[in-house]
Amino acid sequence: MAKIEFEIMEHIGILSKNEAGWQKELNLVSWNKRQPKFDLRDWSEDHTKMGKGVTLTNEELAQLKDILANM
Repeated sequence: MAKIEFEIMEHIGILSKNEAGWQKELNLVSWNKRQPKFDLRDWSEDHTKMGKGVTLTNEELAQLKDILANM
């Protein structure tokens, strides 16, 4: 399996933190040197390990914001 490269370009915020120190974060992340996307997932404290997550383009994030605002 190929190694996945990532760079957290901007830390936007923390949604929650569990007892083990992992945090659910919203960040702007470049995956494999591609255009950065908004990324929501669990991260270890030192950002060397991550859980499964979801990435969103600017347009998808704007659509999600509209959906949440109308709830």
